Amino acid sequence: MAPKERYGYAVARLRALENRLLDESVLQRMIDCDTLEAALKVLGETPYSAWLMELKSPLEFDRAIEAELHHSYTEIETFVPDGELVGLLRLVYDVHNVKTLLKSQFLTAQGEKRRLDLLTSLGTIDTDRLILAIEGEEYWELPYGFNQAIPEALAVWEQTHNALAAEKILDGVYFKALRELSAKLGMEQVEKWVRARIDGENLKTLLRLSRIDMDHGTAASFLHEGGSLPINRLTPLVTEPVENWGRLLAFADIGALLAPFSEGESFNSLLVQYEKELDNFITGVIAESRFGAFEPGNVVRYLWTKEIEAKNLRVVLVSVANGVEKDAIRGLLRNVR
Repeated sequence: MAPKERYGYAVARLRALENRLLDESVLQRMIDCDTLEAALKVLGETPYSAWLMELKSPLEFDRAIEAELHHSYTEIETFVPDGELVGLLRLVYDVHNVKTLLKSQFLTAQGEKRRLDLLTSLGTIDTDRLILAIEGEEYWELPYGFNQAIPEALAVWEQTHNALAAEKILDGVYFKALRELSAKLGMEQVEKWVRARIDGENLKTLLRLSRIDMDHGTAASFLHEGGSLPINRLTPLVTEPVENWGRLLAFADIGALLAPFSEGESFNSLLVQYEKELDNFITGVIAESRFGAFEPGNVVRYLWTKEIEAKNLRVVLVSVANGVEKDAIRGLLRNVR
């Protein structure tokens, strides 16, 4: 970890980059549009204009969102003293790419088309290197524990064809790497952000498992260590009615996210609402970094805000394209500041 004094310049650069973040009014104007083309015209008045010009069709808007994210990651890597901070945000895309390539292998084995178009450039591992390693079975070249996790996931799939179990192994790589990287950096605000990510994922997993009558012991095997909430305090939830979870977790800040859950609520709508409130909760956790002129957590705060901005844009553009009611779209937006 670089001395905090070295982060003065980085934090000042990030403050300047905040001018590149979308104002909420832009999203509201996009929501008020009746067509996807009109919404993209509004977005074209922002820093996204450079990427929108390269699109062949309005339906390719996700390429522009990814390009802007990639630009943010690569620019910030040039001036941040500890590059691992940027890697913390990019790791999730490595897991996505590994899952995509393994699923592609499963599909091609069944005679279906290879799907490399679903890969993203946002990960820390170059996609060409990843393709060669996985398709050539040279896993030993891969970092973060993928060298052991990929063969294990493949073996589980071949034996059980249980996609959830195979994905759980790869998700374990992600959360273990988050814990190890944040512990190595030793930055309090960043470690709080990592713990919030793990707690949030564990609760989301339990919500899904609660629908299939799973017992405590089996449920524990799907959860990740390193959060603020001990796994032995979480597993009893799986057999409790969801509307009781908020009361049972009232001792933890994240428990407030579960308080509004009510009996009879649609599970899908409950999960959508939970994911929105979880994003807002994590935004609030890392937002504390804003007040430190030499606080390394500002790197994570800015990049997390950029990720939330991307998520909001996808929600708005997909919803406008499909004619979703405007108030419903507004209800799905995350807080960005």
